[in-house]
Amino acid sequence: MREIQEVIEARAALLSEGDVKGHLACSAPEVVQFSLAPPLGERVDTSDPGPIERWLATFEAPPQRRVTQLEITVDGDVAFATSYDSMSGRPKGTTDDFTLWFRVTIGLRRIDGRWLVVHEHESVPFLMDGSFLAATGLQP
Repeated sequence: MREIQEVIEARAALLSEGDVKGHLACSAPEVVQFSLAPPLGERVDTSDPGPIERWLATFEAPPQRRVTQLEITVDGDVAFATSYDSMSGRPKGTTDDFTLWFRVTIGLRRIDGRWLVVHEHESVPFLMDGSFLAATGLQP
């Protein structure tokens, strides 16, 4: 389980450093992704750093990602992990920093002896008061 923890924490740190290729190297060639941003889901080609590089370019500096309350379950060559993550940064053109907490589930497979991300699901709860607004002020 230590190897899996290292993969998950490394990809968060690499993203925070702006090392897109290093971040993507923690993943299988194709990842099923349900991210915070649209669309609802997609298959991501991890050989193409373009989408993440374009997203990072919308910030003054790479946003800082922190993984907390990480729990890992392993069975053979398949594992899943859950965590509460935060992302903090400052979008270009603004003067205010933000911190967003969200839920993460990551699926991993051991491929050629390495644990690699094959599935990632990020989500923010929404208010059930009829407004259906994202509950972005929550913290663990």
